[in-house]
Amino acid sequence: MKNTLLYIVLFYLLKLPVTQAQPNAQNGGVARRFTLPETIELALSASTAAKQAATNKTGSYWQYRTFKADYRPHLTLSGTLPDFSRSIIPVIQPDGTTDFRAVSISNSDLSLSLSQAVGLTGGQFFVSSQSQRFDDFNQGVRRYNSFPAIIGFRQPIFGYNSLGWAKKVEPLRFRESERQFIEDRENIATTATQRFFEVLLQQVNYEIASKNVENNQALFRVAEEKHRLGRLSRNELLQLKLSLMNAQMAQAQASTELKTVAMQFSAYVGLMRGEQVAVQAPEAVPALQVEEQLALEQARLNRKERFQFERRVLQAQQQVAQARGKGGFNADLYATFGLTKSANNFSESYAQPENQQQVTLGFSVPIVDWGRQKASVKTAEANLQLTQYTVEQEQTAFEQNVYTQVNQIELLKERLRITASADSIAQERYDITKATFLVGRISITDLNIALQEKDQARRAYITALQDFWVAYYKLRALTLYDFERGVPLLAEE
Repeated sequence: MKNTLLYIVLFYLLKLPVTQAQPNAQNGGVARRFTLPETIELALSASTAAKQAATNKTGSYWQYRTFKADYRPHLTLSGTLPDFSRSIIPVIQPDGTTDFRAVSISNSDLSLSLSQAVGLTGGQFFVSSQSQRFDDFNQGVRRYNSFPAIIGFRQPIFGYNSLGWAKKVEPLRFRESERQFIEDRENIATTATQRFFEVLLQQVNYEIASKNVENNQALFRVAEEKHRLGRLSRNELLQLKLSLMNAQMAQAQASTELKTVAMQFSAYVGLMRGEQVAVQAPEAVPALQVEEQLALEQARLNRKERFQFERRVLQAQQQVAQARGKGGFNADLYATFGLTKSANNFSESYAQPENQQQVTLGFSVPIVDWGRQKASVKTAEANLQLTQYTVEQEQTAFEQNVYTQVNQIELLKERLRITASADSIAQERYDITKATFLVGRISITDLNIALQEKDQARRAYITALQDFWVAYYKLRALTLYDFERGVPLLAEE
């Protein structure tokens, strides 16, 4: 009869309410709760990292537009209105002597030109129209000289064609920047996932600590009653008291750490400073069946490295061509055909103009440069070979990284299944151990062991959950492929 009454008392003591602090609801605030998809969506829209990625994409776009503009016609209006000069200048007389004369003159000109670059050859076609006016105010003379139309062509021969190389390199750079933007977004999702689970893990730590405080308080009340009835030693009572104090210290520490990671979470995803947050653990994980060959094919097809490796080799080849073109035989061809006329008034300067032609071929050939050009070319060729070797090595490392990430996903799926089962078992074992302790069949040491194993199992499950989701988004960033839907992430642009 006495044992029955004792168990009834113990039961009601364990059910007594315990007050515990809620770190996310302090100061009267209400915590804003986030799921993992909501966290990632917010980070992709409001975080500083997302804004930086968007700015980099915009910069790359305008850089590509600048390159495209170099291949389009350019219309330019230029002139000098006026160029006035009033001075005394020396003038050679017919007898060979020098006389100083005062002059007051003005020169003005205006021209309109249309030019078009030729990327294949590196030359340039142009069409221009120009009019000049000369005024001698001392003599009262005014003259006009007009060029109604001039058609010309400039062409470097055997030289370095910067436009031709830009046409090969810049489209690759632009496609690379497009992939880089998507990759940046996936990296943001990965970091947001890490911040999310940091908060979740600290929430679990705080919940565990708070629950331990509650359990230890209840156990201590039961222990006091058992000690009063002579069924528990003073030593065991003090041990339970110490366990309660340790649990209260752990709760305070967990509260502080939760506040810290919550602030880091808010700062990264773009929330206002001081806004209280909480996170909700994902209820399920993607049922992924990731094949190594598929992951590798998608990584090769979608990632920026597809264009980056080719661009780097091309730029090394460009340096070789530049070294060869700038140091050896160089020639420039300049040819124009147009109309010109001089007259005393503007309208007459455009009436019945005369033909004019100009052809210029200039060249330069180094005679003695003490091996400078050869050294420059050899340096560029060595750099090209080094770039090719480096690209091959990086490509191999990249493919190996894809294989490693795929295998890690499979390992983490199994680890997640095991830790989830262990968490359930450890919780059930602790409940049984606590009930057994209350009836006096096991010691406080056994109870503490069961408590530690329960807490460790819970934390191990949350850590496994974090590792799986982080690895999942890393795999997406590594392949730019959505394995759940079976489509490339490029389709989401």
